[in-house]
Amino acid sequence: MEKRIVIVGATSAIAEHCARRWVEKQAIDLTLVGRDAARMQRAADDLRVRSPQSTVRVAPAEFIDPAAIQATVDAIVAQGAVDIVLIAHGSLPAQQDCETDLLACSAALEVNGISPVLWAEAFAKHMAKADKGTVAVIGSVAGDRGRKSNYVYGAAKGMVARYLQGMQHRFAGSGVKIVLIKPGPTDTPMTAHLKAQGAKLAPVEEVAGKIVDAVERGRAVVYAPGKWQLIMWVVRHIPAAVFNKLNI
Repeated sequence: MEKRIVIVGATSAIAEHCARRWVEKQAIDLTLVGRDAARMQRAADDLRVRSPQSTVRVAPAEFIDPAAIQATVDAIVAQGAVDIVLIAHGSLPAQQDCETDLLACSAALEVNGISPVLWAEAFAKHMAKADKGTVAVIGSVAGDRGRKSNYVYGAAKGMVARYLQGMQHRFAGSGVKIVLIKPGPTDTPMTAHLKAQGAKLAPVEEVAGKIVDAVERGRAVVYAPGKWQLIMWVVRHIPAAVFNKLNI
């Protein structure tokens, strides 16, 4: 029987590369969830060429409204139990805009923090009944410690990390796995401005490969690339008196 996988935020660069990894490994039943129907259709067509034996569906969705999220998840699950859901959507807001515009601040917190955990909770409700399945959410290393350069985004991703930690406790010892993925800066369209500034970014293919492996293993937390686990351990343990003098 084909493994059933759902990717929420399927048009993000990381999500697209994860989807390619999955269909190239084996025939699967894949549902792409996103807001841009045309982009999703192009992604679906590409995946069908890569894996003619896989079933690829698209599901346009609203990402903020809780009732709409629940309705979308219920409709997807009604077509068959989901084995893996990867929640991959988000945006990288300009910190200065969030500091001066509360609407921008609120939107950034919603799309990067509240929306991903609502999707996770909606799928987890169904997986809890079946006592099986994996919910994986892409967070960020930015959530490990608040920094002046991106604390709105970091706070949203920090919320995701703490929320999933609670879900992991909830499902400990059960057949449901909760996976938190913490990518470092990755070479995608979302970070193009960082690349233009000379930032060193991880290849998206490398990050996607690590994510797919971690999800299939059901690992609780994975940093991608792995070096970020050590880097962020150091960042978290810098004393405040020193940290507050750093321009990061």
